Amino acid sequence: MKQVKMLRKAGRRPPLPLHLQLQDGRKLHVIGWLRVLPGKRLVGEGRLDGEKVLVKLFIAAPGPRHFERELRGIEALARVGVATPEVLATGALAGGGCFLATRFVDDAQTLQAQWEAAQPALPGTEPALDIICRAVKAVAELHQHGLLQTDMHLGNFLAQGEQLWVIDGDAIESHGDTCLPGPVALHNLALLLGQLPPEWDACQPRLLATYLHVHPARSLAADQLASEVRKVRQRRLADFLGKALRDCTLFSVRRSWTRFVAAPRDEASRMSNLLDDPDSAFTGVLLKDGGSSTVARTELGPDLVVVKRYNIKGFTHWLKRFWRPSRAWHSWLAAHRLRFLGIATPRPLGMVEQRFGPLRGRAWLITEHCDGQDLLAVLGPAGDTLPDPALQEALLQTTRALVAQRISHGDFKATNLIWNGDEVVLIDLDALQAHSRTGSWVKAWQRDRARLIRNWPAASPVARWLDEQLPPA
Repeated sequence: MKQVKMLRKAGRRPPLPLHLQLQDGRKLHVIGWLRVLPGKRLVGEGRLDGEKVLVKLFIAAPGPRHFERELRGIEALARVGVATPEVLATGALAGGGCFLATRFVDDAQTLQAQWEAAQPALPGTEPALDIICRAVKAVAELHQHGLLQTDMHLGNFLAQGEQLWVIDGDAIESHGDTCLPGPVALHNLALLLGQLPPEWDACQPRLLATYLHVHPARSLAADQLASEVRKVRQRRLADFLGKALRDCTLFSVRRSWTRFVAAPRDEASRMSNLLDDPDSAFTGVLLKDGGSSTVARTELGPDLVVVKRYNIKGFTHWLKRFWRPSRAWHSWLAAHRLRFLGIATPRPLGMVEQRFGPLRGRAWLITEHCDGQDLLAVLGPAGDTLPDPALQEALLQTTRALVAQRISHGDFKATNLIWNGDEVVLIDLDALQAHSRTGSWVKAWQRDRARLIRNWPAASPVARWLDEQLPPA
């Protein structure tokens, strides 16, 4: 009983190794954690009777609801012949909760891991397209048998050579022996495709054809799918931005009466000293020392990071700022928005706000350092030489993405666009805005467009080329 209580209280760092005494007298040994949902569910690699197993411990109080759903989902998959790892043992844990052990699939990778390894890849190119097609075929097979994957993502498909396994039975719903209704199937497929970067939307017709080849009885319209994918992406973006401000699997967030601190969870330990004292960065290379902000570059282990402090210039300025989110808060969310949508910007590594209860003061934003030169340095102030083809395509790709997502930068000058040899990277996101209304978007983009062109003389080749090539609103 004490062991389960200890696991519930262990948070994100359950002890290892863990030895569980089962009711039938056997011992289950957990040697590594793969996923931890604090106080709810633990997933790890273990040994049972000398065999390698995948262990799921359902430790949430007050009941075994997720355990029962996991079993039902696995049974539903096995019943229709969809490959899923075999259940080797199940049962109750002393002190509450349940366990489930399935066969461990060796030499396997999730499709998510394969997809990440294939990036960056141009939309529609191999092998990235093959990975998505495998997932689409698996989804079509599930739908054909009346099964629904409610937690739809590439991490729930496990590839072992040519064999594809569907995992996470907890998220499998059965709708009987008949295929899924059209609207349900459409939404479920859109949940998968909505996780691809927007530039992959052009591949939807081919992916839909792949789906229909496996499940031809279901007629789905391409325009309906495209509309549903856009809705899914917007909901996922809103959910992701919400997570960036709360303590969860992806982000480490600490709140107190005097401070708010956020960082990606995989960077929180490395960033801890800098998050505790962000002003320590200003002993490094000072990039800007202005009234409204101070910017420095400093070393963090083998890497370079940039720290931007948003200053409070005086009492009057504080009266204008204390009641609303800081510019660091805004830039933190803006950077995550851009990266979620596949638009290049330095990875945000941390955000700190000074507070007095609900009142906000100075704030800091920490990002990766971006190598490269700004466009004014690359093209020269005279603008008498056109950018090379690679830079032309990268710049137009960035502006097309901003237009497609109705995002205005707010200070779209050449020094805020960095060319690193592969892509154009946006920096200084203090005024970035996503527009829901057409009228405000058109005005904002026209201002951005004009601001970029205005960096060079109106009669220069660069200014003329930009005016011809930049997309209208």
